Amino acid sequence: MVVLVRVLVACAKFRCPAANLLLSASTSRVRAQPGGPLLRQRTSKVSLRSIAMSTTQASEAAADKGLPLAVDATMIDEYASQSKLLQEFVKIPTIGKAWIFNSKDDDMSKAVVSIGKSDLLANKRRQFLLNTHISKSPSKSVDFQWSPFPTEISGVSAIVPSPSGEKLLLVRNSEDDSPTKLEIWGPCQLENEIHIAKSVHGSLYTDEWFEGISWNQEETFIAYVAEEPPQPKPVFNDYGFKKEGLSEKDCKSWKGQGDWEETWGETYSKKRIPALFVINISSGEVRPVKQIPRSLSVGQVIWAPSSSYSLVFVAWSSDNGFQGTPRKLGIKYCYNRPCALYAAPDPFGQEAEKSLTEGNKGETTTMIKLTANLSSAFFPRFSPDGKYLVFISAKSAVDSGAHNATNSLHRIEWCTDGKLDGSLGVADVVPIVLCPKDNCFPGLYCFGLLRDPWLTDGQTMIISSVWGSREVILSVNVVSCELSRVSPQDSDYSWNVLAVDKNNILAVSSSLITLPQMYYGIKVSQTESNWEWQGVSTPFPKPSDKISSVLAEHKFSILKIPISNPSDELANGAKLPFEAIFVSHKDSASNPTIVVLHGGPHSVYPSSYSKSLAFLFSQGYNLLVVNYRGSLGFGEEALQSLPGNIGSQDVNDVLTALDLVIKRGLIDPSRVAVVGGSHGGFLTTHLIGQAPDTFVAAAARNPVCNLSLMVGTSDIPDWCFVEIYGKEGKKYFSESPSVDDLCQFHQKSPISHIAKVKTPTLFLLGAQDLRVPVSNGLQYARALKERGIETKTIVFPEDIHGIDKPQSDFESFLNIGVWFKKHMGK
Repeated sequence: MVVLVRVLVACAKFRCPAANLLLSASTSRVRAQPGGPLLRQRTSKVSLRSIAMSTTQASEAAADKGLPLAVDATMIDEYASQSKLLQEFVKIPTIGKAWIFNSKDDDMSKAVVSIGKSDLLANKRRQFLLNTHISKSPSKSVDFQWSPFPTEISGVSAIVPSPSGEKLLLVRNSEDDSPTKLEIWGPCQLENEIHIAKSVHGSLYTDEWFEGISWNQEETFIAYVAEEPPQPKPVFNDYGFKKEGLSEKDCKSWKGQGDWEETWGETYSKKRIPALFVINISSGEVRPVKQIPRSLSVGQVIWAPSSSYSLVFVAWSSDNGFQGTPRKLGIKYCYNRPCALYAAPDPFGQEAEKSLTEGNKGETTTMIKLTANLSSAFFPRFSPDGKYLVFISAKSAVDSGAHNATNSLHRIEWCTDGKLDGSLGVADVVPIVLCPKDNCFPGLYCFGLLRDPWLTDGQTMIISSVWGSREVILSVNVVSCELSRVSPQDSDYSWNVLAVDKNNILAVSSSLITLPQMYYGIKVSQTESNWEWQGVSTPFPKPSDKISSVLAEHKFSILKIPISNPSDELANGAKLPFEAIFVSHKDSASNPTIVVLHGGPHSVYPSSYSKSLAFLFSQGYNLLVVNYRGSLGFGEEALQSLPGNIGSQDVNDVLTALDLVIKRGLIDPSRVAVVGGSHGGFLTTHLIGQAPDTFVAAAARNPVCNLSLMVGTSDIPDWCFVEIYGKEGKKYFSESPSVDDLCQFHQKSPISHIAKVKTPTLFLLGAQDLRVPVSNGLQYARALKERGIETKTIVFPEDIHGIDKPQSDFESFLNIGVWFKKHMGK
């Protein structure tokens, strides 16, 4: 056997025809069944072990030449050329938020647009602000007059203009032991710089989940969410425990750790509980909002048009564990965490001032729960006249246990006298869509709302949502409940609203082959949903000629994929076709293909521009981006068909999509690779096990490989139960899974198919990942090595689940590009 291995390795080095015959994977399309011909498996194992040995020898040779161990000496030119190309993509700026402020002249307004750019050397993202004046002529033409230079905002965690645009809040969160700084800027000057000590509160929450930074209408106070002040810890000295009241002069002392407290998991592991505060921007005085128990984590605060209850906010309870036990399950990307809207008085209000005068330490009227009969309520917004409080609900996700699902939109008629009794009625505005009709509205899938989303009628909101494989802009009348699509209906491009300018819209549009472009939408008719879109000329730097050429050489289409063998047990919505986005070169159909799979699984890969995917197809690959059933944007029945069927239904959907493009002659079936992250990595590793002769290379970013291992280490163990058992998984969820549970988890995991894997696989792992801990990918990669499969593993020590630090993101996709080039060629 040793002699045979050496012969194969030697032949492989010199590309001997006999070695090619032994080492090549079959190009026939075979869906693996359990077991399989023993002789065939053994032959594959020997040949693949030879490849693994060759790879090890190549790495040793690279080290002997002074190259980094991670760099294959045979691919050094690829590393050089691809890294140069990827840097060209990284240089392209991204469009972030935008704010529009009206002037007394109806034909004039001003806007501020935030621009982001990655700085690879500093390993951070730089942020810029660009100002413009918008002038509108009677002929409905629009002119944008941009400032000549952008302004860089460094060291800033959040930028929040006041309602009038006359003031600007810059948040500079604390680092180490330094205080948090709030800067209040007026026209051409810094009006106040407020330093807030850690004993008052910690850093402000500025992420999309808990962030709540809101100016009052008079622009005198700001309400916000920040980390609660540090809790007291036990102190010890030479006499043991230091009791309260002892003099600090006794001797040297030190602080202990005290009780460990749960956090909200991924991205929040080092953050304290989010609490609510209000600051007087003139005096700099900060007051906490009282009466909120520590069992509630608050976020998304806004000012209400009433005197008694001036603040409305969202709160999540920590009692999210099995049978309502106190356990903060991971909340990032998890809309299935129960939450509600609450109202509380302003700590600077009249009642609070009276309480302070009377020596009651600021304790005022108790807060009120506004959505007592609804399991989910977030993103609150008041209509301009203050009559309606509108919000989004993810009650379908909460009720089913799926981490994301179809949203609904609701309204509450607000009591203008400010007297709330907690019995406010909740009305449906946009209900959940179970089974959409052909090309009709599939339901609401919204990841945020503008701070001011209203047209001038005060009843119509402008919202971004997912519609199949596209992002679209919708208008929703919250009184009549009429909904219409605002962005062009005949476009496969994705559209997102940036800001509303009276009855007009500033938006951004892009596709997988088109860089983001700003557009200005003008409502043509006040009675009909008819919009005219004009391109906006911007001063953003143009991409290099090479990037422009690469993008222009490609085309894309959204394919409808009929499902294979629909079961009578499926709901009607689950029998509808799903979609895949196909990107190819305009002049060639013979390029190798990369199958791209999103995570979640209840997420979606929209048709919008992606730097990473553009880099991959620029290497001469087709892309098949599959939005399998269970993805967002296709109705609730299709989404809910996946829990309980992961590892089978989603795998079959991917293979069905691949079959379709093969049958249409769009791709070469002998040169197909697959890449995915998180649940996309779960599918990637499932596919190379269940269809071992289909893929010549694979790459997985923080993949779910072994659910029986993940369930005890993840910040979302409930995800494992729901996705394995379906809705019943909520009942089975336990911190101590049974033996039967663990067997089910293993049986439905990619690792159960590992004996059949032949595909060379690259693993990219974040060492600080709490969602899919690094042990999951490492175990699977080691098991592949044990079986002689060619593998490569890169661990990013400081990265979490997303692996999104600029340097890590760069190295991750560079290695994916080189890995695929090595195994598929051009």
